[in-house]
Parts: sequence; structure tokens; C-alpha cells
Amino acid sequence: MKLLVHLSRIFVGVLFIISGFIKLNDPLGFSYKLQEYFGADVLNIEFLVPYALLLSVFVVVFEVVLGVFLLIGYQPKFTVYSLLAMIVFFTFLTFYSAYFDKVKDCGCFGDALKLTPWESFTKDVVLLVLILILFYGLKHIKPIFSTLPTSIIALLSFLISLWFGYHVLMHLPAIDFRAYAIGKNIQEQMVVPDDAPKPILEYTWTFNVNGEEKQFVTNGSYPTVDGDYVGVETETIDEGYIPPIQDFSIESSEEDLTSYFLEKDKLVIVAMYNISSSEDDGVAKLKLFTDDAIEAGYTVIGLTSSSESEKQKVKQDYSLNFNFYLCDEKVIKTIVRANPGIIVLKNGTVVNKAHWNDIEDIEL
Repeated sequence: MKLLVHLSRIFVGVLFIISGFIKLNDPLGFSYKLQEYFGADVLNIEFLVPYALLLSVFVVVFEVVLGVFLLIGYQPKFTVYSLLAMIVFFTFLTFYSAYFDKVKDCGCFGDALKLTPWESFTKDVVLLVLILILFYGLKHIKPIFSTLPTSIIALLSFLISLWFGYHVLMHLPAIDFRAYAIGKNIQEQMVVPDDAPKPILEYTWTFNVNGEEKQFVTNGSYPTVDGDYVGVETETIDEGYIPPIQDFSIESSEEDLTSYFLEKDKLVIVAMYNISSSEDDGVAKLKLFTDDAIEAGYTVIGLTSSSESEKQKVKQDYSLNFNFYLCDEKVIKTIVRANPGIIVLKNGTVVNKAHWNDIEDIEL
């Protein structure tokens, strides 16, 4: 039992630190995932949506700290009980999401590792078993240092985690795992190769045969049945190849301008997924920066999901010298974790990006 507790302690502690750090690297992204869970289509607790960012920071800091606490043996009872409460909640959440097919990606490891809902649930079940081992073997969890060093390490883990979370919120994630990271080409990641695996679909056909409804399963072909057609249901068995970027577009009210702008040799995109909720201090910085960019030969455009009236208002209020185009809000949030944020592209390749706090650091 003692050996099993020690092995579980190491595995759970390391996994919580890794998982927590990945999400702590991008707490804004995790808050978007929480908003998805809180929405009417999943848990229907929308009153928590405004607090998603605060909750995301609390959860990921707590996750990292609990991992450290477990490894160093700080406050074992508090640590194990907290781990158990957390894993029970997330096991329920991932099961609910998987069973009712509500959320396609749990966000457990941010954008670094995508897990399907059932994979995430399986991971949580394994963790639940390991944490139950820790729960029943609590007496075997001892501090690895004396009281003072253990307390100092515990305090430092909390302070460093809190500082790191604040830092990436005020700038950008230290490590960008998304498809719009610096060095990535947007057009290339939108292409589906000719030899890519195709989706596998299963069709369940219902026919009325001699007054009785019967079902016939095929891979797509219409079944030869001596009866009256009632209906068909389609199930995706394998989604096949999914390109890293699927929904990116730059559209005016009249046409799709995605290819036109992505072929520009020098392009600056000002990303504002929602103009009304953008940071006033950040918008105020855009005038000087975009004027300099245009003078340096850059094409400057804005991307937003906001209405035409909001676009015109922000242009007038801040004397902005570029036009806004439409893009899906979720896509813009994925491109850059700032509102507003800046992306610099060369022929569709991301060469730089910045939070509005760091606009002055962009070299044109």
C-alpha cells in the first residue's frame, strides 16, 4: 500500500502541475471553455459567465498549487481532500459533456493536447482512482522537507503561479499552442490534403415494412428495401482529417476577402472580437500605431464580430484610419488573447503578434 501511495502521489502531483501550468499559460482561453460549460446548452448556469475569468484563474492556480503541495507533502489532509473534491466535480462535468455530446474539447490541457470528451472522462476516472488511493493511504503521505522549507516552497508555488497568471493576462501566453502562433501560415493550415483520411459516416435508415418500422444500417448507400421510407439518422464514426484552421475568414458585407488579404506582403490585423467590450486604453493606442504601420507600407484592417454601427462608432470616436471586416467571434478569440490584439502577417504567415499592452514593442 505504501508503495502504491507513493507512486500515485508522484503521478497525480506531476499531472496536476503540468495540466494546471498549461491552462495557467492561457487563463483567458480556459475562461472561454468555462463559459461554454456554463452556457444554456450544457449546465445552464449562465449567471456564472461574467465570473468565468476569475474562476479560471482560481482553478488553474489551485490546480498547480495542489500538485506542488502533494509532491512536497504540505498539509496532506487538506491537499488530498481538495484533490478529491476537484476530481469528483470534473469527472461529473466530463461525463455529462461526453454523454450528452455537449462540448467537443474539455480544455483539460488547453490547446497543447486535445482530448475528446470520452478521453477526458477516462482520464478523470483514472485520476479519481489514484486520488482515492491517496485518500485511503493518507497516513503514508509525509513532508519531504522540514516544516520551514516546506512552508516556503508552498508559499512560493502560490505566489509564482499567481504572478505568472497575471503576467500572461496582461501580455500574451508565454507558449502559443494555437494554429495562429508566430511562424504558422494560415492558408497552409486551412488546406485539406488530397490523401487525408475522409470522414466515416454511418446511416441508420428507417422503413415501414408490412406495417412495422425496421432499421437498416449502411455506410451511405440507399438500402434496397421493400417498404416505405420513414427517415434516416446519420452518425459520425470517424471525423477524418480536420485542418488546424477551419473557420477563419475576412468578409465585408458583400464578399469574402480572405485570400485577397492573406496574399498581402505586409498586413496588420487589429483583432477586436467584440468592440463594446474592448479595453479603452488599448483602443486609444491604435491610432498612433496604425498610422505608423500605414506609413511603413502596411495594409491595416480590423477583424470583429460586432455590428456595422459599432464599427463606425469606434472609428469615429478614436479617429481610426482603417476599415473593419467580419470574422467569427470564437475565431478572433483564438487568434490572439487580447481585445484589442495585433497580428502582423507576411503572405499569410504570422510574423508577430501582441497584446495591446505591448503595441509599442512591435517593430514594423
